[in-house]
Amino acid sequence: MYDPEELAAIREAKESWEDGTYGETVDRFGEREETFTTDTGGQEVDPLYTPADVEVDYREDLGYPGEEPYTRGVYSTMHRGRLWTMRQYAGMGTAAETNERFQYLIDEGSSGLSMAFDLPTQMGYDSDAAMAEGEVGRSGVAIDTLDDFETVFDGIPLDEVSTSMTINAPAAVLLAMYVAMGDEQGVPRDQLRGTIQNDIMKEYIARNLYIYPPKQSMRLITDIFEFCAAETPSFNTISISGYHIREAGSTAAQEIAFTLGDGIEYVEAALDAGLDVDEFAPQLSFFFNAHNNIFEEAAKFRAARRMWAQIMEERFDAENPKSKQLKFHTQTGGSTLTAQQIENNVVRVSYQALAAVLGGTQSLHTNGKDEALALPTEKSVRTALRTQQILAHESGAADTIDPLAGSYYVEDLTDGIEEDAFEILEEVDRRGGMLEAVESGWVQRQIQDVAFERQEEIEEGERIIVGVNEFEVDEEPEMDLEEVDPEQEQNQRDRLNEVKADRDDDAVDDALAGLREAARGTENVMPHVVDAVKAYATVQEISDVLRDEFGEYKPGR
Repeated sequence: MYDPEELAAIREAKESWEDGTYGETVDRFGEREETFTTDTGGQEVDPLYTPADVEVDYREDLGYPGEEPYTRGVYSTMHRGRLWTMRQYAGMGTAAETNERFQYLIDEGSSGLSMAFDLPTQMGYDSDAAMAEGEVGRSGVAIDTLDDFETVFDGIPLDEVSTSMTINAPAAVLLAMYVAMGDEQGVPRDQLRGTIQNDIMKEYIARNLYIYPPKQSMRLITDIFEFCAAETPSFNTISISGYHIREAGSTAAQEIAFTLGDGIEYVEAALDAGLDVDEFAPQLSFFFNAHNNIFEEAAKFRAARRMWAQIMEERFDAENPKSKQLKFHTQTGGSTLTAQQIENNVVRVSYQALAAVLGGTQSLHTNGKDEALALPTEKSVRTALRTQQILAHESGAADTIDPLAGSYYVEDLTDGIEEDAFEILEEVDRRGGMLEAVESGWVQRQIQDVAFERQEEIEEGERIIVGVNEFEVDEEPEMDLEEVDPEQEQNQRDRLNEVKADRDDDAVDDALAGLREAARGTENVMPHVVDAVKAYATVQEISDVLRDEFGEYKPGR
């Protein structure tokens, strides 16, 4: 961007400034800290950046939105053409309550739905299972059968909304219910839009909500890839998640390295299953975290796009441009929310949302201020949504594409994060790939080491958390929190028993037998899962068939 002589002159002038104007002031007054670093990566931050500090080949490293290497965005108009999807995460205890919250969000201007499930559903258990006791409807909606899904989406036309479902081990079952709901509503399958998380690798890494061993889990994922490519081409088959990796304590570079590493593992599994990369790769999507350091986070997103384009082209010979486009959803950082002075969380979430928009996200969830304590109240959900709407319509952040591009600081951060992330991926490759690195515990240890260091910094006061270890107050005001009705667990069990009493048991048995035969062989299981949910087989009945055939994952065995 500058000729060598000009860069040399800028470099010389900066050295003169450092010794003179800047250096004399520092000698006299000092600075706030001895060393400034990025929030999580530990990358040292210089006092000033100039063109001499970055080596940017505009066409190779940045390019134009909608064109490789996609650093500046995967779509040509980005948020000037269409705003990001405001996809607020919700899942109340019962299906009826979730429907009510979804209807409220739609009325308030949310442009997409995001569905949270309770722990029993996420683990493939019904509400009447012994394992489910005390957890039904606690962390999200309880889904036992298609009947619950029918209640959740009552009055919500699936051809007009996009729905994201945070479900992993039993993702095939919940996807089948969504397809069945679409069939009931008469919506052509190719018009169904949304995403299932379906990312089992990050469960082994950071979250531990797995059911089946890795090999069998990969079989389910590739069956979903194949089914959706043929049946629901507008539905994203997986949301490869760095969010939970970051929640567990990773750095920004680790977040994208391990997430893209998981993506590589899924692509390789699909290719091994005989699928064509350009048929399934366009339906891959990603899910990232947004933390407080605006510039580091925006740079992270830009680096991730550039890296994925390179990976898909160089590793997998992808030719379809859509196969190389990293499309992602962002959620603001749950682990950054504090129970102390919870009003401060509104500010944190606002900055995190800004970072996601400046980084070019395709959809966004903003956390409620009270989520460190409970499920968000209706009022805090509205404030979280309004945060996005103000950002979209009043801030100007969405008026131009990639507004931080060309910032010497941001370009240096982007290059630094990309370099660190590729170094991590090279180490993963030396260890045999992500699956091997996870099964050996290496990935988990890398994250745990960073999390431990960060906690030490907080406890020793080296890292300030406003309201927690600095700027504290003696008393906290009382506030209303969302509470789960303790009677709803029994109500959900009663509802499940009614469905079982009314359904055709022979149809259920036939559908489950077909699923068992497919799982035992090589046939795609998805059509059989759809048949089973339409017969009102339960989440656990379907999951138990797969448990019988696939086994359960036991770490370290």
